Amino acid sequence: MSVSIRLARGGAKKRPYYRIVVANSRSPRDGAFIEKIGVYNPLLAKDDAKRVIVDAERAKHWLSVGAQPTDRVARFFDAAGIKERAARSNLKKGEPGDKAKERAEERAAKVAAAEEAAKAPAEAPAEEAAEA
Repeated sequence: MSVSIRLARGGAKKRPYYRIVVANSRSPRDGAFIEKIGVYNPLLAKDDAKRVIVDAERAKHWLSVGAQPTDRVARFFDAAGIKERAARSNLKKGEPGDKAKERAEERAAKVAAAEEAAKAPAEAPAEEAAEA
């Protein structure tokens, strides 16, 4: 059985409240779980101590027996000092899409053509003045 440590949503519409639970990875998000090891209230201020409450001892136990935390829960564990989370960077995220790249190339070609056109007439009168 594959076990994960994840968030289970509770609360009313537009008022989320999450439990940090240990559950079978195949069970539904808000379905049956093995154990509740914490809570997360996103409506509280980020510096509020009650925003994320985790039972560190139980979290370490479940991690030691092979439970895999989701990315959000891994962030909570990293902040609490329970488990170090490797920093990730998505270098492709900041890169423009294919259409944006095409538009940029077209714009660069137009600018280059305009510069060439501006350069050519400026050189022609100088040559005529030199001949006269």
